[in-house]
Amino acid sequence: MLPLQNKSTITILGAGLMGRLLAVELARKGHAVEVFEAQGPDAQGAAARIAAAMLAPLAESAVTEPGVVRMGHYALPRWQELIGRLSQPVFFQQNGTLVLWHRLDAGEASRFQHKLQQTQKAVPELPALQALNGPQVDALEPSVASRFAHGMYLPGEGQLDNRQLLSALETAMRELGVKVHWNTPRSTDDFTPGSVGQPDLVLDCRGLGAKPRWNTLRGVRGEVVRLHAPEVTLERPTRLLHPRYPIYMAPKENHVFVIGATEIESEDMSPPSVRSTLELLSAAYAVHSGFAEARILEIATQCRPTLPDNLPAVRSVAGNVLEVNGLYRHGFMIAPALLDVVMELLESGQSTLAPRFDLSVQLDGATASLP
Repeated sequence: MLPLQNKSTITILGAGLMGRLLAVELARKGHAVEVFEAQGPDAQGAAARIAAAMLAPLAESAVTEPGVVRMGHYALPRWQELIGRLSQPVFFQQNGTLVLWHRLDAGEASRFQHKLQQTQKAVPELPALQALNGPQVDALEPSVASRFAHGMYLPGEGQLDNRQLLSALETAMRELGVKVHWNTPRSTDDFTPGSVGQPDLVLDCRGLGAKPRWNTLRGVRGEVVRLHAPEVTLERPTRLLHPRYPIYMAPKENHVFVIGATEIESEDMSPPSVRSTLELLSAAYAVHSGFAEARILEIATQCRPTLPDNLPAVRSVAGNVLEVNGLYRHGFMIAPALLDVVMELLESGQSTLAPRFDLSVQLDGATASLP
C-alpha cells in the first residue's frame, strides 16, 4: 500500500476534522482527492463541531498520557502554520490557560497541580506552570478580580474557533478541486482500492461511523453550552476545578463563550440533562457574575470516538485502506500531529513521529514497535 505514488487517487471517508485536514494536505501535494461525508458541509454530524477547541496539552495531562501531551505541544506551532495557509480567517489565540478553584476545592487543586508537575517531569519541553496568589490572579485576569484566592497559569496553551476552522477547510477543499459528496455515506466495503477504476487508497476518518469495522470504538458523550455574554471579558480559556470534573470556559470572538465539562460513557445523543446544564451555567456564574445576563445560543451534545485505552490510533488491516480514529476529547489538540504522522506514512511507508508520540500504528496486521 505505502508509499503512495505521485498524483495518486485517494478517497476519504468522513469530512470531520481529520478528513478535511487530510483532504486539503493531500490535494496540495497534487493528489486527486474525493471525499464522501454522511452529513452536510456545516459538519453537523461531526464531533469537531461540538467542541471548545482548546489546545491545552498540560491542562489535559490530568486525563491523558504523555504521548498525547507531546502531540499537543507539537501541534501548537503547526496550527499556526496550517491556519496561515487558509484563505478564510480563523480565530487562534495562545494566551495560556487559567485554572481556578474555590476554597472548598483546595484538595482537588492540590491533586491537579501534583498531576501537572508529574507531567512536566515526563515532558520537560512544556512551559512550567505558575502558581498564583489572589493578587496575581487579579492582575492576569482582571475580570475575575477578588473572587479567587489562588490559581494556576499554564503558559503557551491556546485555542481556536472550531467552526471557523471547519468552514475554512471546506472552502480550501473547494479551492483545491477536492470532489466532495455531501450527504452521501459510504463504507470501506463500497471500494476495492488498487483495482481498475477504483482509488489507489481509501482513508477512513469516520469516527464513530467506522464502528462496524473497528468494533472496539465507543462513544463518550460530551455536553456544551454556547453563550453570548457581552458583559464578560476573559482573555484566555479558564478552567474551574470541581470535585467531579473541571469545567472549562473558552472565550471566542465577539463575547461568545463555549462552556463544557461532562464526560459520560454513553452513545446517547439526546439533548443535555437539566442537571448538567445547571452545573455548567452555575460554574460560569461563579467565575463571572456577568454570565447571569448572557444569552444561550446553543445547548448541544455529541459523542467523541474513543478506543479502549482512550488513545488515538492509525491502522491498516486490509490492503490500501488506512484508518485514523480514536481522537477522544483531544481532537483539535492533537490533529496536526496525527496529520503529519499519516502524511509520513503515505509518503515513505513509515513515520519518525509516531514513536515520539507513543502512537499505535498498525500496518497490514503488524503493530509498530514503540518505546
